Amino acid sequence: MNSKYNFQYFQGSSLSDLFAQDITDASYGFILNYPATASWAAYPNLEKYFIQDGSSEATKTSFDKICQKEPWKILAVLGDRIPGIAINPPPKSLLAYWQEYFGFSYSNRLMMDRLTYLDDLSHSERFDKLITLFPFDRLKPEKHAIDSDTHYRLLSKVTLAELGVQCPKYESYNLHSCSLEDIQLPQFPYLIKTSHGLSGEGTYIIKSLSDLNYCLEEINKYLDIKLLDRIIVSEFIKNQVQNYCVQFYVNKAGEITLIGTTCQLVTPEGNYLGGLIDYRNTDMSKFFEMIAAIGQYAHKQGYFGVIGFDVLEDQDGQFYAIDANFRVNGSTPLCLQRHTLLGLGKQVAKYSSDYRMEGTLDSILVTLKPELDRKDLIILSALEKVKYGKIYTEIYAIATGESLEEMQYIEHKLHDKGLQWLI
Repeated sequence: MNSKYNFQYFQGSSLSDLFAQDITDASYGFILNYPATASWAAYPNLEKYFIQDGSSEATKTSFDKICQKEPWKILAVLGDRIPGIAINPPPKSLLAYWQEYFGFSYSNRLMMDRLTYLDDLSHSERFDKLITLFPFDRLKPEKHAIDSDTHYRLLSKVTLAELGVQCPKYESYNLHSCSLEDIQLPQFPYLIKTSHGLSGEGTYIIKSLSDLNYCLEEINKYLDIKLLDRIIVSEFIKNQVQNYCVQFYVNKAGEITLIGTTCQLVTPEGNYLGGLIDYRNTDMSKFFEMIAAIGQYAHKQGYFGVIGFDVLEDQDGQFYAIDANFRVNGSTPLCLQRHTLLGLGKQVAKYSSDYRMEGTLDSILVTLKPELDRKDLIILSALEKVKYGKIYTEIYAIATGESLEEMQYIEHKLHDKGLQWLI
């Protein structure tokens, strides 16, 4: 154990309890969805806080992901102290399942009109401050729990080198003062990243001329629609052996609480699929120096809340921070199951956003009831879809086990019952 630091694990299981120490000074709410730039967005972020969520209408991150599946996943573990604000209600059967298995009442959730919610919240007397995953152009600056300009800068990939931790060598470029043609590119392989890409969007691994040409086409599309200011050109870390997401909470006093560390599951293209965690055998002390540096930096900027940073480990045991997310992360709900699952003797768990199963959610809850009762599977989010006249349900869920082998065996049994997944 790194004796210089005495960081302790969070003892609760909800985001509300994590934030409780910092929300006594005002009335807080949590906006559960990201902003978007697609045509369906009533309040697109097109003015100041650009987010790269797709370079064309056809490739924009979908409504169902931004406003249904992702917000519901956070709502599942939010707890009852902070009102969760969403613009689409979760299915009633999903809510009933959460109430039974997570034990929260969910009576504090607030469903708002998609066409007016940011204006309503900007003028709301109920909420003084709103916790967000990303700043909103159309939410009054004084309503953001974190100063909106500060939060936007913290979320930029350009900020990585300021955090005081080892990271890949990179150069950043303002595309308003530097043309793409003038940028001196390194030898393959390397990465090009837009400043505020959403869920892997805007990150391009350049291993060939065709990769580069595709990337430049995408960046030019973003420039054409005026949704991009800066890019970075980053060194590619070779001989990597592990990809971690290290998560902690920094409070308003600058004190740090550990949330957990997952091994990230990604596609060969770098798209995020989920995370794997071993609650008992993950030694977070090897990240303590990095946690302390990033936590101190965040505190100095006036940030409080969840921080997750992605770390690559190479075969020489060197750690490189490749991204820092000053917000609730994709696998935060997985980390929050630590004490619940260890209490059941389950020390290994895997979160995936790519489960699906034929049938309605109601029928799936019946079919998988034995596994759900044993918490072999924990459903965080579920959305029914129809394709070629057949109903299926897309599921964000956590598979669990006493060991990796048992968890994989449970997944195999779930597959036999019809649960499918991408990996």
